[in-house]
Amino acid sequence: MIHYREFRFRKLNTPEFKHLKYLIFWPVFVLVFKFLETDLWKREYHPVYSALDDLIPFYEIYIIPYALWHVFVPGMLLWLLFQDADGFTRMMRFIILTYGVTILIYFLFPTCQNLRPLSFENDNLLTKCVAYLYRIDSNTNVWPSIHVIGTLAAVFAAFYTPSIRSMNLKIAMALFGVLICASTVHLKQHSILDVFAGLLLSAAAWPLVFRRAAKKEAIPAAENASTD
Repeated sequence: MIHYREFRFRKLNTPEFKHLKYLIFWPVFVLVFKFLETDLWKREYHPVYSALDDLIPFYEIYIIPYALWHVFVPGMLLWLLFQDADGFTRMMRFIILTYGVTILIYFLFPTCQNLRPLSFENDNLLTKCVAYLYRIDSNTNVWPSIHVIGTLAAVFAAFYTPSIRSMNLKIAMALFGVLICASTVHLKQHSILDVFAGLLLSAAAWPLVFRRAAKKEAIPAAENASTD
């Protein structure tokens, strides 16, 4: 537990509160991403498509895990922010690295997808929610998928946070992460290529953030054990 009642701006560079500086990333990211989504940034989009996309059926039920991503990832970040500064730092470093590369790709190689159905076979609450999602979320800037990357950030953080001791909880989070990744293609929000790109980028960033941090934490632990 981090005691934020003791926080003062003059303590921002202290070991107890220096992790708060990572929060500045979010307004910067949102502003840049919103700029890329506006007409102010006009460019030619490259459609992302694979023949595998045609084999993946549309299921409106996946709107549930897709929407819960907005709870899953921020929820993990907030929990770490108040409970584990080191875990928060690791997750933020992973996000800054992967989201930063993703934004650069969106600048240099703008993409779109044309997979959304023109109509739905079923008329129910879930399809209405999907239709609303289509209205508020553009079909551009899709490769790699931020939904996939953010999900893996939360799952990796759970597995590398010592204060989260329950393996059942970690496994449940990983399985839910699989559902979220699947939802991106079953809702036709992403091509399977977007998912693969998100997985590859996350796999490349994992050893640079989580594995390296785990090794650094293991060294002092081993030294303490040898002195005992």
